[in-house]
Amino acid sequence: MAKQPPITLRSDAKGLSFDRPTAIQIFGFVRDAIISMDLKPGQMISETSLANQFGVSRTPVREALIQLANIGFVEVLPQRGTYVTRFSMDKILESRFIREAIEVSVVSYLAENVTDDIIAEGEQIILEQKAAADDHDAMAFQRLDDKFHQTLANHTKYARVAQVIEAEKAHMDRVRCLSLEYQDQFKRVLSQHTAIIKAIKSGVPEKASKAMSVHLKDVYNVLKVIPQEHPEYFV
Repeated sequence: MAKQPPITLRSDAKGLSFDRPTAIQIFGFVRDAIISMDLKPGQMISETSLANQFGVSRTPVREALIQLANIGFVEVLPQRGTYVTRFSMDKILESRFIREAIEVSVVSYLAENVTDDIIAEGEQIILEQKAAADDHDAMAFQRLDDKFHQTLANHTKYARVAQVIEAEKAHMDRVRCLSLEYQDQFKRVLSQHTAIIKAIKSGVPEKASKAMSVHLKDVYNVLKVIPQEHPEYFV
């Protein structure tokens, strides 16, 4: 069996901080490695190699991998090992359907109940995204993209809305990271986020709904080219 290469960790992941449960930290580091494609679809993950890399026993590594399996990022095959899951277009399209239904309702609600805080927080995230785009930092840009959508959901005051969006986007996160490599995608997302905030600020629910629908449909249109470019990544 080929030796498992070490995972490239984020720049802030210099070592484990024991003020948080170790399994949670390993989960975060490995999840980022999967999203950033440092660990590619179909690649085997060695518990022993991860334990050695982090300087821990295999128990927290196993716990982290179980959490990753629960969100569909890895699959455990008996007698064969643990592998990064390949993309499923069916799951991506299902996620799109659910998220669009929810997020269009979110911005419509916010337009009807607009506050200065909603607008200020949304505009601040867009400024941070612009900085990430200027640095060509796809991972930072994507984390801020998640923050943008989660912030809007949180302002509805319905806790389960943000939770459902977070759960549904798991099947798309890795593909979205790949899509940011395409020309002008940073610019397109920033323009669409700006349009969403502007529409919410207008106080017209129909404008906000249309702006979000355009954004989500455009994102998914870009995703359609990924299977053509990387068929080996898909089921």
